[in-house]
Amino acid sequence: MTEILQQINQLKDETQQKVQTLKTLDDLQAFQQTFTGKNSLLVQLSKGLKTLPPEEKKTVGQAVGALREFLNNLIEEKASVIKKQALEKQLEAEWIDVTKTNPPKTGAIHPLNQVQRQVETIFSSMGFEIADGPHLETEWNNFDALDIPEHHPARDMQDTFWVNNEAENPHENRVLRTQTSDVQIRMMKEFGAPLRLISPGRVFRNEDVDATHDAVFYQVEGLLIDKDISLAHLKGTITTMLSKLFEKDIKIRLRPGYFPFVEPGFEVDMWFETEGKPGKWLEFMGAGMVHPNVLKNGGIDPNEYTGFAFGFGLTRLAMMKYGITDIRYLLSPKIDFLKQF
Repeated sequence: MTEILQQINQLKDETQQKVQTLKTLDDLQAFQQTFTGKNSLLVQLSKGLKTLPPEEKKTVGQAVGALREFLNNLIEEKASVIKKQALEKQLEAEWIDVTKTNPPKTGAIHPLNQVQRQVETIFSSMGFEIADGPHLETEWNNFDALDIPEHHPARDMQDTFWVNNEAENPHENRVLRTQTSDVQIRMMKEFGAPLRLISPGRVFRNEDVDATHDAVFYQVEGLLIDKDISLAHLKGTITTMLSKLFEKDIKIRLRPGYFPFVEPGFEVDMWFETEGKPGKWLEFMGAGMVHPNVLKNGGIDPNEYTGFAFGFGLTRLAMMKYGITDIRYLLSPKIDFLKQF
């Protein structure tokens, strides 16, 4: 009996030391299986009671019961300690100082506005004024004054957002402007010649929306009117603007093209290169020498003054500059996309 009681006391000491080293509830569960589980020494001691003489069974049984109670209390206390430590660690990790003021988040300039500002700065350095006009325009300023004939497809309902087109007088009909060239007519009437301006802004086309087309986008129209203006001035202006914007030499080429408000008219292509891809010619803008009829509509004598005009998509230019493949991103509220800029 003395030997059994010694084993019980030794087991008590071992478990008390062992439990102090446990760090997690999983460790404690493994400890519990080892010392109080089905195959533990405690169970073996309990089974061995039946082989003891009656006079020893009571004493040893009480010792085994006391050991079981001791182990259960030891495990319960250790579990409480581990849970408390885990909670304190979690609270420390998740603690929030409700009195602390979060620093304000710095906003960013939209990529379209960035490119527009760059374009405006470049043209301003060449002596151009920045002009703006209304989105809701008269039929006269948007079409007639620009020498766009009545049968031109741009006047069709499927291409243009008309607010009113029932009046016979084009000054009374209203349309969401399809280009910012309307600003040029307004500026010619107001200031006459010489004149040097660009008119960046939002325009509207009745188009199906996809990755490369949108019903709302941004354009830049440019106009220079003075004496003895030639195509050389046009080409030099466009080349200078693109080279400064892309911060490298840009080649352009002019191909014959038709636009009602210029004569002759040209499609302007630029040589565009991206990293890892071969360069190629991209159609970039329409341009040409201002048609005499447009000068007359603006109150300028075409026998005394000449000029050039051009127009390009500011939205497309931003896509090219930043490698954006879907035009819809530029007018979307996608913060993950916009905060890149």
